[in-house]
Amino acid sequence: MYMMYYFNDEGNRVYTLAKVAPDGKPTLSAHPARFSPEDKYSRERITIKKRFGLLPTQQPALTY
Repeated sequence: MYMMYYFNDEGNRVYTLAKVAPDGKPTLSAHPARFSPEDKYSRERITIKKRFGLLPTQQPALTY
């Protein structure tokens, strides 16, 4: 079984093994996506992120 999660009413993650949340919505996987160092399409993904301003370096600085 895989660890899953859903968001409760307060917006916090609730971890579970169930595939469906109590409100009937499907839960989300708590595991990161697989990574391959031989990724053939990484250059294209980075180019698209640069084009649309989605890279972390293109985001405004966080202020605390």
